[in-house]
Amino acid sequence: MHDHTVMRSFKQIITNLKLRSCSVVVGVQLMLSSSAFAETAPLSEPSLSSSSSFNMTQGVTEISGKVFHLHMLIFYICVAIAVVVFGVMFYSIIKHRKSKGAVAANFHESTKVEIIWTVIPILILIGMAIPATKTLIEMEDTSESELTVKITGSQWKWHYSYFEHDVEFFSYLSTSNEQIEGTDKKGEHYLLEVDNALVLPIGKKIRFLMTSDDVIHSWWVPDFAVKKDTIPGFINEAWTKIDKPGIYRGQCAELCGRNHGFMPIVVKAVQADEFDAWIADKEQQLAEQKRQQQQALQKTLSMDELMTLGKEVYEGRCAVCHQSNGLGVANVFPAMKGSTVVLGDVNGHIDIIVNGVSGTAMQAFGTQLTAEEIAAVVTYERNAWDNNTGDLVQASDVATQINAQTNVEGE
Repeated sequence: MHDHTVMRSFKQIITNLKLRSCSVVVGVQLMLSSSAFAETAPLSEPSLSSSSSFNMTQGVTEISGKVFHLHMLIFYICVAIAVVVFGVMFYSIIKHRKSKGAVAANFHESTKVEIIWTVIPILILIGMAIPATKTLIEMEDTSESELTVKITGSQWKWHYSYFEHDVEFFSYLSTSNEQIEGTDKKGEHYLLEVDNALVLPIGKKIRFLMTSDDVIHSWWVPDFAVKKDTIPGFINEAWTKIDKPGIYRGQCAELCGRNHGFMPIVVKAVQADEFDAWIADKEQQLAEQKRQQQQALQKTLSMDELMTLGKEVYEGRCAVCHQSNGLGVANVFPAMKGSTVVLGDVNGHIDIIVNGVSGTAMQAFGTQLTAEEIAAVVTYERNAWDNNTGDLVQASDVATQINAQTNVEGE
């Protein structure tokens, strides 16, 4: 009777261990694996097929390799401890069971035993702490960097600024609303694709300065072993030195709001000469965009032109909160259809889009959109969804109001 009871208990323990092991494996896969992020196609993207999908990726930087090997060292130590502890436990359960006439020993504390099982764990912890500390110190050492990139998180996009160059831009999710809403087939990189990738040179130490405009975000690229929170009013530092050219994907790893899952990161790592050529081309593009923005202030667009551009801007920037149908989300994001703001004073409407609303999720788009885009989206919101105000707003109207606000603040 006792034998059967012990064996049933033993089997139950084994079953629980198996279930917990499966849970751990799944957790490691979901939290630490980057197989869903690392590309394996051209731009001569590195193949990470040697990495198990059930484990951390070894990445494409020296520091990510060190993190991986540290992870494996700690893992094997834990496995060894588990084997010894559970081995002794199961041996004792089976060998010294009551059905075999085992009698519980009657003894008091042993100073020698207490010292042994105190000293051994201390030595194990020291053996784990030394390599862990070395790796952590190296991960935090941003000195002697050759390029500095400022990363600013905001709901729900990334803003990149290259300190050594006159280049900065926003990076938005480029997955279509049709895919997100399920009316179109999901693409290969669903929710992991952007309109503007962060371009970095390989073989150079790159320092990241990270902050946020609103709430806490987290910039995470598993292949670089970089995961750092971006905190409003605070600047965190991190660094990487990429060994292989390729496209590497990541995500915001901090629950930052309703569309937390729509903040992907795409890094395009290229040769140094390609990076220099890209920087030169990007600087020219940005200069041309500024020139075009100045010209746009002199243009007068028709209602059809404004509505077409406005719908494009709205779908790309506003629909994520206020919905494509303009109905918003009850008690969270106000509706545009029939809104008192949209149907009210035009200048007040422009002001909200340009400067945002303090204390709410409505951020300032004055530096994110051009005057022409702001004019178009204001026109669109005032005439879509049966609002039909008939109002046309031109880029010059937006510029005039921005200049007026600037003059008032200057006084």
